[in-house]
Amino acid sequence: MQKAICLLVVGLVLALPVSACSIVAPANREVIQGEITISGAFALYPLVTRWAEEFQELHPGVRFDIASGGAGKGMSNILAGNVDIGMVSREIASAEEAQGAYPLAVAKDAVFPLVNAANPVLNDLLAGGITRETLIKIFITGEITHWGEVVGRPDVMDEIHAYTRTDICGAAATWGLYLGGVQSDLIGKGKFGDPGMVQAVQNDPLGFGYNNLIYAYGLGGVPSAETVILPLDLNGNGQADPDETLDTLEKAVNAVETGLYPAPPSRTLYLVTNGKPDGAVQAFLTWVLTAGQDYVERSGYVQLSSDQSDISLQKIR
Repeated sequence: MQKAICLLVVGLVLALPVSACSIVAPANREVIQGEITISGAFALYPLVTRWAEEFQELHPGVRFDIASGGAGKGMSNILAGNVDIGMVSREIASAEEAQGAYPLAVAKDAVFPLVNAANPVLNDLLAGGITRETLIKIFITGEITHWGEVVGRPDVMDEIHAYTRTDICGAAATWGLYLGGVQSDLIGKGKFGDPGMVQAVQNDPLGFGYNNLIYAYGLGGVPSAETVILPLDLNGNGQADPDETLDTLEKAVNAVETGLYPAPPSRTLYLVTNGKPDGAVQAFLTWVLTAGQDYVERSGYVQLSSDQSDISLQKIR
């Protein structure tokens, strides 16, 4: 019987200590053993943690070490051979694939604009939405600096406190791409990770940030009482139409799934290996793309189409 043994790195550990010699598998189930190390995107961390828990229930001989830290960390770690799987929440560059990155699409989500619930023009924002052009003037060019300018109320002089990400991450890359730039073009006070961004906006009535779906709507699908997801005025008609007002997780997932929410800021999420995987890693990824897809929407993400999951499956078989 072949075992997959991998190096263990420091991270947020999801593990149930096991003894390989004590594992007794059902007669019809292959015994899979080994250690799988994973790092990268905050966007994927909750879902991958759920997948690992479920897979470990089926295969207690597998131990997981999962660390968040941004898509950039996941990619650099996988290319350096420091982990078995990198979590990446952006498109994979051809140069990265040339270095050995082997991406598998596993789910979808999106990035959403987030403001504080005590925003001085919140009612106007919710009624009219916010256009891509206005977002560009806030996060890229810096032409708009006050909340009153956003909604055509010159009497409101409260400054916009824009926030962006300090970690190299898929959320910032996707938000930058939507606004016609890259992460380094984004204007704002830097915050580390999705949790840091959410906390900054929660604590600042004038705050304006952007977050991955699962963090924007709250872990478990329960939005924070201190934050509000702004509707994007996608058709530029000056109002937030019903299909643009994504005030629940269910509406957001449906909008991404059906394409009502554009790409970007919606995007595909990837698990990346260094070359074609084998052993326990291959077994885990195969499960993720088959039975594991049942946990995607339950965890607040958007499931791949059957064609997309089949393409990823063919890459590892």
